[in-house]
Amino acid sequence: MILQSWWYVAIICNIAAYIFYWLGIRRQLVRPNRSSWLIWSAATAIEAMTYQAVNHGAAQNIIFAISALACILVTLAVWRQSAWEPPTRTESVCMGLSLAALVVWGVFQSAFWAHMLVVVAIPISFVPTWASVMADREHERSPAWGLWTIGDLATLFVIIAGLQDERSEIPYIFVELVCHASMWFMVGLATINPFRSFGFARGPFFIREIDRGEPRIFAIGENHLGKAVFAGVPFATGGRIVEFKGPRLHKRMLPDLIAGQADRFVQIDEDHYMGPSGGVDDLINHSCDPNAGLRFCEHGIFLHAIRDIAPGEEITWDYSTTLYESRWQMECQCRSITCRGVVGDFSDLAEDIRERYRTLGLVPPYLH
Repeated sequence: MILQSWWYVAIICNIAAYIFYWLGIRRQLVRPNRSSWLIWSAATAIEAMTYQAVNHGAAQNIIFAISALACILVTLAVWRQSAWEPPTRTESVCMGLSLAALVVWGVFQSAFWAHMLVVVAIPISFVPTWASVMADREHERSPAWGLWTIGDLATLFVIIAGLQDERSEIPYIFVELVCHASMWFMVGLATINPFRSFGFARGPFFIREIDRGEPRIFAIGENHLGKAVFAGVPFATGGRIVEFKGPRLHKRMLPDLIAGQADRFVQIDEDHYMGPSGGVDDLINHSCDPNAGLRFCEHGIFLHAIRDIAPGEEITWDYSTTLYESRWQMECQCRSITCRGVVGDFSDLAEDIRERYRTLGLVPPYLH
């Protein structure tokens, strides 16, 4: 009876975790690393197949099968939301190990060694996601990690209690448990409270945060254009100001969406735009002589200061630095000495301006 209860806990937690994570993707609350998810989907599928081969008819097969199917579905959602980038060396190693596991299992019919290769691939595949969280824990702030951790604990108990001599699956589930638990604690580290990732302010491991009395970073005010964003603290040249967030939309979806708020859509590749986030990034105005600019990196799109910005100074960036063969234009009213009169495509800028933006690292890959 106890074993069956843990079995239900494992299934419920795994299903709930994938649902929470999928909702996070839909709502742009998480920024998953797609290479990690590709590897995880391959690993869970291989694990489900090898476990079935070694332990035919075992109840745990259902847990692994559900996890594999859900992982593949989430991976498809992740890839749909992100643009293609060549894999890093770490990601390539993980993919190679997963492919080798398939070959070992399919060609040599060795489920055990295929399983061992997957065990090695799993922690390596977490490296890109760990790096993303180290850069900004908000990228993975999801209750899913806590649910996966609990589900892994339940699965581990089911495997240990349900197996006699065959316990080759224990290393895999133990490694997954450690990796998921590390993510859970990392995303909840704001209060050193893993329950924070569920959205709770308090919990059994609650440690009160020290009030640092940090000043407001931004002030929302008005200028001749309407709403504007002003610096609340000084920003040094090169300093990160804010991350741009928002739903990813194909350009064919824009005509019906941009009416009345055209300047709140940011082009992020040849075919996709980032929609309004509802945050401060929506309100940052254009200038032909900006003090900030967007930089595209693996972990997101960030606004950086391109010169020192003093408190009280309006923060601006040049909208043309992201526009590629766009039908959209805007009459410019920035009132800077170098005002161009019209905001249009990057290719419409003078060569010296384009070269300056390239030197500053403000030109996204699709415009090079």
